[in-house]
Amino acid sequence: MSALDLFEKTPLAAVQKYWNDRPCNIRHSPKQIGTREYFDEVERRKYMVEPHIPRFAQFEAWRGKKVLEIGCGLGTDTINFARAGAHVTAVDLSEKSLDLARLRARVFGLEDRIRFIQADAEHLAANVPAEPYDLIYSFGVIHHTPHPERVIAQLPPFTKPDTTVKIMVYYRWSWKVLWILARYGKGAFWKLDRLIAANSEAQTGCPVTYVYSRKQGAALLAHAGLRVTKAEVDHIFPYRIRDYVQYRYVRVWYFRWMPRPLFRAFERTAGWHLCLTAAPAARP
Repeated sequence: MSALDLFEKTPLAAVQKYWNDRPCNIRHSPKQIGTREYFDEVERRKYMVEPHIPRFAQFEAWRGKKVLEIGCGLGTDTINFARAGAHVTAVDLSEKSLDLARLRARVFGLEDRIRFIQADAEHLAANVPAEPYDLIYSFGVIHHTPHPERVIAQLPPFTKPDTTVKIMVYYRWSWKVLWILARYGKGAFWKLDRLIAANSEAQTGCPVTYVYSRKQGAALLAHAGLRVTKAEVDHIFPYRIRDYVQYRYVRVWYFRWMPRPLFRAFERTAGWHLCLTAAPAARP
């Protein structure tokens, strides 16, 4: 059974409930949810564990530009685009995530730079006014909807000849996939797509998770007439989970003794995140 056969009939309501029950990164701080201290710590922890995100997003590059973010979650990247001077339209399926992202914008005094819209990204054009954006950005979101290709096919009304598209999806040939197969599947590779979905996130049981090779990632973006200009693999989570959930950062033994340059080379080869930068195919 292919991943599409496995996930395409999943109701979006199930995906929405999953992220409403536990918005992504909501437990990145033990401080009182909604306070400035809470949001600051969520950001510090997110970018400490995933330092490639600011490099990929290039927040400062979009000063004075229009950014469409598909799947804003708690708004960590959203706030940094706005803080850098971008005008952001942030979309998410989860009402709980959007409530926290709106609160975050108020806490930091950035409401005037961000427009929040609750919407299903598979029907983006029906919910977001069509206008061209300088950047369309989505980090770790599109692979969690039953039909990612429908999301990508929604993008043309929001692009112009010089639009940049930056999307992260999970990488099929990653250490994380091998780890899931070994730890949870005991080598049962014929169950791999289901195993990946169930164990792809901190909260188990995610209804939908697709993974992509570089070639498949390029084919996905081609649904909107986009060509990939840069494809990078990054991010291996090196910490012991039992310590990490207690806000302690102890590396797993086999990463503890790996020299930093070797670990970075491993991340760039077998990382969990496939970071794709694309442009309209017609661009010279």
